[in-house]
Amino acid sequence: MVATTQKALSAPSILIILMGSLGDVVRGLCLASHIKNSLPESKVTWLIEPKWTELVGIHPCIDKMIVFDRPRGVRAVWDLYKDLAQEHFDITIDLQRHFKSGFFSLLSRAKRRVGFSRRNAKEFNWLFNNEQINFFSDELPKLRHYLKFTEHLGLSEPTCVEFGFSLLDVNAAAPGIISEINDPFIAVVMGSSWESKDWFLERYCQLAKNILSSGKTHVVLLGDRSMTTQALRLSERISSSRLINLVDKTSLLELAAVLKAATVGVGPDSGPGHLAAAVGTPYVSIFGPTSPRRAAPYGSEHLVVQSRAACAPCYKKRCPGLGRLCMHLVSVEAVEEKLWEALAMHS
Repeated sequence: MVATTQKALSAPSILIILMGSLGDVVRGLCLASHIKNSLPESKVTWLIEPKWTELVGIHPCIDKMIVFDRPRGVRAVWDLYKDLAQEHFDITIDLQRHFKSGFFSLLSRAKRRVGFSRRNAKEFNWLFNNEQINFFSDELPKLRHYLKFTEHLGLSEPTCVEFGFSLLDVNAAAPGIISEINDPFIAVVMGSSWESKDWFLERYCQLAKNILSSGKTHVVLLGDRSMTTQALRLSERISSSRLINLVDKTSLLELAAVLKAATVGVGPDSGPGHLAAAVGTPYVSIFGPTSPRRAAPYGSEHLVVQSRAACAPCYKKRCPGLGRLCMHLVSVEAVEEKLWEALAMHS
C-alpha cells in the first residue's frame, strides 16, 4: 500500500480533460509540459475531441489521447465509458468546467478529481469533482488560471511556459507555397468563431495594402471555411503576387507551421492567435467584446489593440444591436502601430 501511494505521488497517471475551443486547448497544452518537467515518470493522458487530435498528438509530453467523438451522441459516451474503464488514473484535471466534462471526470474513477471553484464553474460541474482550486476573477489570464491546477497539485510555478511545439518542423509541415517564400511574411487571421469579434473587410484591405506597399513583405491570409468569402473578396481587391490566400486550405498542423514561419501574426482574439503565441510568433490581437486581461495571447500582451467602447467587454457572440461598435472603434492606424512595433522587435 505504501509503495502504491509513493508511486502515485512520484509517477501519477493524470488525465487532463479539455475538449473546448482551439484557443483553450492550445493554452492548456502548457500543463502537460509542466507536469512532465516536474514529474518525469508521470503518465499524461488527454481527453479530446477529434478536431484537435492533430495538435495534441504531436505534444512530446502527452503519452496518450482518448478521443470523445461527440457527433456520435450517446454511442460516443458509451465508447468513452469503456475507454476510461480500461485506464487507472490517480488524478483527473477538469479544465472544461461544464456538466459534460464534470461527468467525464466522474467516469474516470480517479481518486483525485480536480475542478474549478464552484464560483468559476458552470452547469453543476462542481458536483462531479472532489477537489476544487480556489476562486479567481476573470482578471486572471486564462493560462494562469489553468496553471493554478498544477499549483494545487503541489508543483512550483514553471520557470518558462512550454506548449510542445519546439520540435515542429516548418519545412516539413507547412504548405509548399510557404516553403518557397524567401522574404518575411505577415500572417493575417481573417476572423474568429464569434461574429462580434470580427474586424471589417475594408480595414483588412487597407491594412494589407499598407503592409504590401513596403515591397519587402508578403501577406498570408489564414482562417477557416467561414472566412472564405471575405478572403476571396480581399484577394480580388488587391492584385499582388505577394498576397497569398490560405483560408480553408490548411490542416491544423499546417496552420501551426505557417504561424511558426511567420514574422508576425495579426487578427482578432481567436484560436489562431493563441496558436501563434504557442509557436513563438508575436501576435497583434484586436479586442472588442472580450477582455485582453483574460485572453491576450501569451507573450504578446503588449501587442493588444483594445476597443474603447463603453459597452466592451460584453462577452456576447453577436453584437446586441450596435453594429459591432467596439470593432468599429479599432482603426487601421492603431493596428499598424502595434504591427510595426512587433516587426521592430523581431528584426
